[in-house]
Amino acid sequence: MDKNLIKLFPYTKPYKSHIIWNVIYNILYALFSTISMLTLLPVLQVLFGKTKTIDKAPIYTGIGNIKDFATDFLYYKISELTKENGPQLALLLVVSLVIITFLFKNLFNYLASHHIMHLKNGVLRDLRKSMYDKIIELPISYYSEKRKGDIMARMLGDVNEVQNSFFSVLELVVKEPLTIVFAIITMFFISVKLTLFVLVFIPLSGLIISKIAKNLRAQSLQAQKESGFLISIVDESLGGLKVIKSYNAEANFKSRFNESVTRLLNLSNSIGDKNNLATPLSEFLGITTIAALLWYGGNLVLIDKTLEGAAFIVYLTLAFNILTPAKAISKASYAVKNGLAAAERVFEVLEVENEITSKENAIAKTTFEDKISLKNINFKYEEEVVLKDFSLEVIKGQTVALVGQSGSGKSTIANLLTRFYDVNEGTISIDGLDIKDISLHSLRGLMGLVTQDSILFNETIKANISIGKLDATDDEIIEALKIANAYEFVKDLPLGIHTNIGDSGNKLSGGQKQRLSIARAVLKNPPIMILDEATSALDTESEKFVQVALENMMQNRTSIVIAHRLSTIQKADKIVVMQKGKIVEQGTHDELIALNGTYNKLVTLQSFE
Repeated sequence: MDKNLIKLFPYTKPYKSHIIWNVIYNILYALFSTISMLTLLPVLQVLFGKTKTIDKAPIYTGIGNIKDFATDFLYYKISELTKENGPQLALLLVVSLVIITFLFKNLFNYLASHHIMHLKNGVLRDLRKSMYDKIIELPISYYSEKRKGDIMARMLGDVNEVQNSFFSVLELVVKEPLTIVFAIITMFFISVKLTLFVLVFIPLSGLIISKIAKNLRAQSLQAQKESGFLISIVDESLGGLKVIKSYNAEANFKSRFNESVTRLLNLSNSIGDKNNLATPLSEFLGITTIAALLWYGGNLVLIDKTLEGAAFIVYLTLAFNILTPAKAISKASYAVKNGLAAAERVFEVLEVENEITSKENAIAKTTFEDKISLKNINFKYEEEVVLKDFSLEVIKGQTVALVGQSGSGKSTIANLLTRFYDVNEGTISIDGLDIKDISLHSLRGLMGLVTQDSILFNETIKANISIGKLDATDDEIIEALKIANAYEFVKDLPLGIHTNIGDSGNKLSGGQKQRLSIARAVLKNPPIMILDEATSALDTESEKFVQVALENMMQNRTSIVIAHRLSTIQKADKIVVMQKGKIVEQGTHDELIALNGTYNKLVTLQSFE
């Protein structure tokens, strides 16, 4: 059994009762499928006047003779009705029997489908939930290597494919095979010779069909990867539309998209051709079997006289009854191949090891009392060394600024403090506790982060600001907005704090978005604030507003400020100057100017006041 199929089993556990009922109803469907065909025999016998006459009511002697008892009882009733009222009432009885058995067959089919629907939809919901939980839990580093579009394709497309195709397995192992088994058993009762003749053809058909399906899984996997790449191009295009247009790069992006969509077209056509071949091929092979049957069975009826004409017609309908499930099996086996490829991609994400997690007995730390200490930190992104033997202390209440040119490792410090990444060597501790011993939830609860890119969601201002404190009142939100110097523009919006700010907050200017990010951090009210180049993307006018907001926010709390612009950090208690992952100077603004070293050079180069 395929390993991905086994991995799906835990997801079906909550829906065990649906599986059991589906199997029961499928067995009953298969049984009544055969019985409904058998009820045609007495109809034909009444029509051709070939009914065997039974004058005495049969006696039931136990489960062993139930088949003979049921048959004899039916013929006894037919004989009685024919004798008393002529063949018309007898015909009505046998026709009613046909209707009742077909009604039961279709009722059980509906009930089986009802239960499998609940199973499919439930597993789809649970798979999506697991997938989303995993996507949210995985460390930031995972997404620096993966395309967002590919993850989205797995989450939406592949999970759907798993739902659509995998549950064909239940049809594949219960409903259709049992329909064939019951039909073949009944066919043996009618004619052993004919049935042995049929059984030669069935394995031959199966062999031909499986040959065609052989490379379907590999192609499906390719198609799903291409689909991920396609979504990725669309995602990147929407995110970078301004750049694409301003650099006249439309033609380049269109050709990338066209190449991908053409590759997907060729793969989809190839997969579709194989899928489409399943039904006509199995039907043609089935009809070939029926044709051979007609010739061989016709001889048994006309020449050997070993088979009754009515029985032969019923036999043919049973043989036809095998065709539909055989077609369904070949179609389902193709679908399962697609599903296996999709499941492989879904479980690839679900099984990624999350290296950044809380320890089993992690400490829930809710206060910050003394200092943050970074000791002998070494860190590299893949092969690129970013921090070398880096040590720093931040005392409670201090504002410490990290400055240096791009690539000096400043933002890495923010990523390590919040455990978006883990250090390779050395320790980071808060109040003497290694941050790896503190639960992730409480560690991040101690910190407020304002990044260079104001990350906002397509929601109201209130919803965006209260992410870190969901139970915040409107008054608390307005207070946070005032501290962040943002209330002056929010109050003029049509719906105030209940105004929707659009996708990524695109209805606002850069400075307004940044002030909302600061308000979000203010409302959370953490003891430690990390400002990662919070003003670098702003114009001078906006920067003045944001600068005031930052100064308001940093009062009476510990702040680590990472900055390109030296004007934002002149009032810091300690300025740490970094170069290629090492500290080259540290002190106050005046001390560092007096040193006339790297910091002084940076100030002169950037000509800040």
